[in-house]
Amino acid sequence: MRIGVGSTNPVKRDATEAALAGVPASAADSVAVESVAVESVAVESIAVESGVSEQPFGERETVTGARNRAENVLDAGEYDLGVGLEGGVAEVEGADGLFLVMWAAVADGERTGLGGGPQLRLPESVAERIREGEELGPVMDDVLDMDDVAKKQGAAGALTAGVIDREGALESALAGALGPFVTELYE
Repeated sequence: MRIGVGSTNPVKRDATEAALAGVPASAADSVAVESVAVESVAVESIAVESGVSEQPFGERETVTGARNRAENVLDAGEYDLGVGLEGGVAEVEGADGLFLVMWAAVADGERTGLGGGPQLRLPESVAERIREGEELGPVMDDVLDMDDVAKKQGAAGALTAGVIDREGALESALAGALGPFVTELYE
């Protein structure tokens, strides 16, 4: 089975492999994801466009980016599943502040599963810069005085002191998006 991840970011590829490793073989054998627990699964990183802003703002734009990435992977090659992982920022009804949000999409050409990751409130100093038009990744690099935070712990790791990191947050979102492919409950 070939699975394409719509990004060249190694954290997104690792999150996909981790989510697939968590699928019980019994579930994988009975539905569309055949034997994901065995070594016959190839996960490949594919550079595709998200079709949304560099810094998606709002749940809708973030979900759209994840869905577009998954579908664009399928258009880019011979893949059994396309995976799209997208991080964004959003205001959440009933909560003050701006939140880091993560969405995942899994597509096979006939159906698409969606799943969301944790939502983490951004410090107001970071949120202000995002609202002024900056992107979260470079802002976090600046705040933490590090390079490529998005390819390491991510904002999620920094905001939780490592309790969860970007890979774990994306893995959680992807686990939810795999639902229609690993259980018959969605049929």
